[in-house]
Parts: sequence; structure tokens; C-alpha cells
Amino acid sequence: MSPAATAAPAAAFIPNVASTRHYIGAWAVLSVLQYFLAEAVVAVAWAGPRPYDLRTGYISDLGALHCGAYSGRDVCSPLNWLMNASFVVQGLGLLLGAVLLTSGLLRVAARPGTKVDWRRRKPWLAATAVRLLTGAAGAGTVVVGLVPEDLGSPWHYAGAITYFITVGAALLVLGLLWLRKTPMAWFLLVCGGVSLAATATGGLTRMMVPEPGTLERLMGYPVTVGMAAAGLVIAQRVHRHRKERRAAAAGTAAV
Repeated sequence: MSPAATAAPAAAFIPNVASTRHYIGAWAVLSVLQYFLAEAVVAVAWAGPRPYDLRTGYISDLGALHCGAYSGRDVCSPLNWLMNASFVVQGLGLLLGAVLLTSGLLRVAARPGTKVDWRRRKPWLAATAVRLLTGAAGAGTVVVGLVPEDLGSPWHYAGAITYFITVGAALLVLGLLWLRKTPMAWFLLVCGGVSLAATATGGLTRMMVPEPGTLERLMGYPVTVGMAAAGLVIAQRVHRHRKERRAAAAGTAAV
């Protein structure tokens, strides 16, 4: 037996994707979908002089603590606490996903039976980058929820910018990592690309566009859906692996 053959088993292996921490991590990423429900409920409860318009209203207006004029806009969101809580929950979900989902799992989640080969450094670095970027995005979103826009603190905008840039970048890297392993990779690339393009447009125009609400939602909606889609892929891999392990254990017990 050649030295290369004996070294292969140590370098290539299947991570324990059936562990509870991976399962929780996958569903933590999926938890970002609660944002859409919260936004819809808070928008309906809007009490400003005019109904809230998704095309012209900023997302952060829904979390503003006080009623009145803010930056030339009339804002009044009685359920601001719900919107801000949703931001925090979304951020914590991303943070949990970044912490609990290992780089090994991210590398194999998109293709059943794939093994991790630690001799390949680029995929390992890419998976680690996804975790770091996702964690930064989660931290930014938590800051957005804890520091509403009308408190006059720059931390709100810093958190929002951090979220839009890092979560879009995370989806691009994850899409490239999963390319040729699952059709979902293209969806992630589109979501990340649209969000980053909209973010760049918002930065260059300083959001001085006819429909700033539409532009901001092009920055935020695609990545929210993209992260949930990535969580679904991971959760399916974990569920499938857990099922296979139970079936193998049952077969062993029967023998």
C-alpha cells in the first residue's frame, strides 16, 4: 500500500453532521424568515399621517421609537418594539448559525456523501469566511434592533451597513463553495449579487432615489431569503444524515 493511500483516510472524512449543534445551527439560520411576518404586522399598525408605503418608507422607520418628523419623514410606529425585537432575533439566528455550523459541515452540506479533505485549503478558507461574515452580519443586525434610528446614534447605521455588506458577501462565497454541488448555489449567488449591487447603488446615491424603500428592500430581502435557503440545504443534509445513522443503528441491533 502506498503512503498516499494510507494518508487518505486521515485527510478525508465525513463530519458528524448529525450532532445537535449542527441541527440547531441550521434552523437558527432559517429563523431569519420571521422578519417578513414582523415587518408586515408592524407596517399594518403604522399610525403616521399617511399609510406606510413599502416603496418610499425606510425599514428602520418601522423601529423608530417616537412619533413625529425624522429626517424629513413623518414616522409613527406603535409596534416599534416588535420590529426591533425581530431585528435582534434575526441577528441572533445568524450569530448562532455562524457559531454552531462548522466549516466542515458547510463544505459537505450541498452534496450527499461528500467527504471533507483537509488537504484542500481553499474550500476550508471559504467555509471559514462564510462563518465569519455571517457572524458579522448577525452582530450588525442585533445593533440595528438595539439602537433604533431615532436615537441619534451612528451605531444604527453602522450596524445596518455591516449587515448588508457582510451577509451579501457571505452568500457569494457560499454560492461559490457550493457551485457544481447543488442548483441552490446559483440562487445564493443571485441573492448576494443583487443585494450587494443595491447596497452599492444606495451608497453612491446616498439613498436619494425616487423609491428609497424599494432600494433598501433590494438590499435586504434577497439576502434574508438567501440565508434561509442556505439554512434549508444544511438542515436537509443534517436530517438525512441523522436518518441514515438511525437506520444503520437499527440494522446493527437487528443483527
